[in-house]
Amino acid sequence: MLEIRKESLESEAATRLIGALNVELRGAYPEPGANHFRLDAEEIGEGRGAFVVAYEDGRAVGCGGLRKLDEETAELKRMYVTPEARGRGIGKAVLEMLEEEARKLQVNRIVLETGIRQTAAAAMYHRAGYRNIEPYGEYVLSAATSICMEKVF
Repeated sequence: MLEIRKESLESEAATRLIGALNVELRGAYPEPGANHFRLDAEEIGEGRGAFVVAYEDGRAVGCGGLRKLDEETAELKRMYVTPEARGRGIGKAVLEMLEEEARKLQVNRIVLETGIRQTAAAAMYHRAGYRNIEPYGEYVLSAATSICMEKVF
């Protein structure tokens, strides 16, 4: 059974999942400046965003965050599903919950960055209605390895 719930960015499950994500990204993107790991707890505090953890049969297997950038736009951050849990719709379920959180924040646009080597993630976002956009913010400096997307609702 899959359960997704809001949690602190500093929870044990969040810390473990984000650590695994960082290791995976460092291995996939060794280029200087290719990784943007920063997400601060205050950025996802009440009224500013959310962080969620997905549990499958009681085991933390995925996570994702959403931070409000301005009155109309929020950004997805730190989306991750453990390798052994991939392909079962967990990422889609996390994404749907974060989109629900975005609606509660009354934004009408979500942006995200994923990497050129994360083809399964990019495909999931496209299936969910996201479209490619020009690199924005800090991702302009890593345009060679970044894919930026948005969804307007």
